[in-house]
Amino acid sequence: MSVRLRPGSLWPAILARARSALACGALQPITTRREWLEEDGVRFLVHVLGGESRKQSHAAAQRREGIDPFAVPEPELFVADVSDTHFCVLNKFPILPHHALVVTRTFEEQEAYLGEADFEAVAACLAEGPAFVAYNSGPGAGASQRHKHLQLVPAPIGEGPALLAIEPLLEAGRLPFRCVAERVDGLAPAALYARYRAALRRLGLEGESAPSGPYNLLATPSWLLVIPRSTALFAGAPVNALGFAGALLALDDHQLAHLRTTGPLAVLTGTGFN
Repeated sequence: MSVRLRPGSLWPAILARARSALACGALQPITTRREWLEEDGVRFLVHVLGGESRKQSHAAAQRREGIDPFAVPEPELFVADVSDTHFCVLNKFPILPHHALVVTRTFEEQEAYLGEADFEAVAACLAEGPAFVAYNSGPGAGASQRHKHLQLVPAPIGEGPALLAIEPLLEAGRLPFRCVAERVDGLAPAALYARYRAALRRLGLEGESAPSGPYNLLATPSWLLVIPRSTALFAGAPVNALGFAGALLALDDHQLAHLRTTGPLAVLTGTGFN
């Protein structure tokens, strides 16, 4: 199953694997209706499900049975070894096209600290082309699996050149929710790791052996964001790191209407801190 990542090969490998996995049924994209909500110059993409997704049901069944889907990943979904410590696999139930996961080879808790090896894998993936990396630190931040994994998402997810939809607010220093956001252009993985740990300290999230609370992380070649979370849900709708990147989820039209009335930025602030 080992296919070593060569420079410039990751996204062609993801696209090829997605085609074959879709053809054999291993990849099961979730069908949604796409809506757009604009607020303060940011255009948010909202996926409307119309009910509980197969991913939620599947993840709940795996938790009940104690199954780790990353211990032995499905060969039909495996993409490549990113490093000695991480591999890339397709998200089995994607909403966004070509959504991949970067997973630790040996089991680590999702709620543990990210380490230098995680940032080495992040840097290797971001060097491959336009994309961002997202991390949900545990259930309180929107994670559905215990085995440590980061999400790799081709960008932009909406219209416009920005890798993160919220970049206009980032550049202007006008994010309404509490976070640490730093420019990291050209930083080496060790320096990214140091910035991450410093951000946790600034946010009061540094615990003795693990972070003391849930958070999301977003990384692009230019930005590193760490966002503390107060809750994983807003009016029953799940919000994870992708929401802070500009992609929100509504389970039905009632939630969409509530999201439209409340406003995406208030939703993000309501699941974080102001």
